[in-house]
Amino acid sequence: MSTTDRELRVGMVGYAFMGAAHSQAWRTVNRVYDLPARARMALICGRDTGKVADAADRLGWDAYTTDWRDLISRDDIDVVDVCTPGDSHAEIALAALAAGKHVLCEKPLANTVAEARAMTAAADTARAAGVRSMCGFNYRRVPAVTMMRQLVADGRLGVIRHVRATYLQDWIVDPQFPLVWRLQKDRAGSGALGDIGAHIIDLTQFVTGQRITGVSAVTETFVKERPLPAGSSGLAASVDGSGSVDGNAPATGPVTVDDAAVFVARLDGGALATYEASRFATGRKNALRVEINGSLGSVVFDLERLNELEFYDATRPSVEQGFSRILVTEGEHPYMSAWWPPGHIIGYEHSFTHQMRDFIEAVATGADPAPSFADALQVQLVLDAVTRSAEIGSSWTEVQPALAAVAV
Repeated sequence: MSTTDRELRVGMVGYAFMGAAHSQAWRTVNRVYDLPARARMALICGRDTGKVADAADRLGWDAYTTDWRDLISRDDIDVVDVCTPGDSHAEIALAALAAGKHVLCEKPLANTVAEARAMTAAADTARAAGVRSMCGFNYRRVPAVTMMRQLVADGRLGVIRHVRATYLQDWIVDPQFPLVWRLQKDRAGSGALGDIGAHIIDLTQFVTGQRITGVSAVTETFVKERPLPAGSSGLAASVDGSGSVDGNAPATGPVTVDDAAVFVARLDGGALATYEASRFATGRKNALRVEINGSLGSVVFDLERLNELEFYDATRPSVEQGFSRILVTEGEHPYMSAWWPPGHIIGYEHSFTHQMRDFIEAVATGADPAPSFADALQVQLVLDAVTRSAEIGSSWTEVQPALAAVAV
């Protein structure tokens, strides 16, 4: 559609955890920010008629369908928002781009490097025709993270020497937790590595402006068999007892992804880095933490203190040095001008609203949104290098270059 129509009609595929988060953002974004186009929540898609009908009503969508191909073929859809498991990202995004739809795709971009390369090639082709695409790494849009990047870019940390990143959860620590799709390689691509490790890979590269060039990694699957699920929603699930083999124990299936991934890395600016992603960190619910050490200072972000940064300025007199707390709630801070008075904090869901703000603004003005599919491909290449390193006894493994992609 022409941006002069000032409406972007959105069709979203998927309605669970990420679908709900994206829906909240689409509902909110034009009520908070003055943008050159208005998002209309036109159509939501899911396989189960009853569940997607309920989701449409509950989340605020005009209509629903059970066929994503129908969604893409409609003339009254301008944007396709992909919130499905990773095994369908490539097929849906490629079809949407070919149909001239702008695409927002959840992370990680795909399940394989080959799929990510094909998606990047399609995005490049579509871009020439004015069609935009973006990958949804929402933590870039946390105001404190964006400010962290600005401190680095402004030289406040000097030469970056160390990067430390952890993302820890515990929602599958119980061995009786069911075998949901996130624990199956054919659906998810990888486990903690792709699900949460992808976030800290993208976040640290975004903040430092440096890319990971090589890794040495180890991965582990602590629980190798799990009960089959009766149903799941988001990160919750129930066990299916109907397939028990002895009338008591539920049927089980193999876990085919990693439960935890740990790796060291080198960045192209010379920094050394350590990364840890685990869904077995007992007591940690959604603990993402990044620390950057430079020659002139350090900065720390902790998602559980989302509105804050810790900043150490080594240029100050020694008697005044120490980590200081920066409360990132001022109107001058990134994204914050549209929200509340200083000191009135925001939350997790706001990162998605900021994501939609940037996406709408880019599409409406013909700009290139970030992170692009090419940026997301680079994260996929790091995930691939980590997997390959772990498979060969943690040997040092170079990250493949993001060469010109060829459609497959």
